Amino acid sequence: MLIRVIYKDGKFDMVKPQMLDNLLKENKVTSFMRSNGWAFVGRDSIRRGSSEGYWGEEYRASCV
Repeated sequence: MLIRVIYKDGKFDMVKPQMLDNLLKENKVTSFMRSNGWAFVGRDSIRRGSSEGYWGEEYRASCV
């Protein structure tokens, strides 16, 4: 699966999820496409790599 991204220079690209993690860590993208629309760095909750965990809103239902 490839993810559409917009770099800081305005160029569009399609990258693998692992590459997106690296681009986010290196602060090289301004936004990326999610299934529900564009996510904007600095405005929307995003993950910053698996080692730092996810600090955004939880969407998964608990398994009770």
